[in-house]
Amino acid sequence: MANGKHTDNGVDQRIVKFIGRHHVMTIASAATECGPYCANLFYAYIPERNLFVFTSDDRTRHYREMYLNGRVAATIVLETRTVGQVQGLQILAEGEVAGEARSAYLRRFPYAVVADLTLWTMRPTSMKFTDNRLGFGKKLLWHE
Repeated sequence: MANGKHTDNGVDQRIVKFIGRHHVMTIASAATECGPYCANLFYAYIPERNLFVFTSDDRTRHYREMYLNGRVAATIVLETRTVGQVQGLQILAEGEVAGEARSAYLRRFPYAVVADLTLWTMRPTSMKFTDNRLGFGKKLLWHE
């Protein structure tokens, strides 16, 4: 891990801050008979638990693949054309259907209270944060 302040679960605060400034991630799921599949999702993050929360309709391909496989990859990126400002997070995680994080999701997206939500939690097993503001190609790593 790079030198810097960390949460109780060892995640660098710079990663936590980046996650908190964004609200859309791209997840990639896969099934054995098909190739990988990507989907964009709104997320909430619970830093104390290092846990992402998102909703997905059970009729979608990524839902079915996460349900069967449980493993996903995800990315969160800052869109910029300025090389010195490039930031992005790559995540490997375990996903599972979970309702206990509903309040965290609704705090972030209160309008979703009227929706019939199937919530997922995604617990990272590793994260790689690229932050060119710290130096070209500088990486901060976290592993479970």
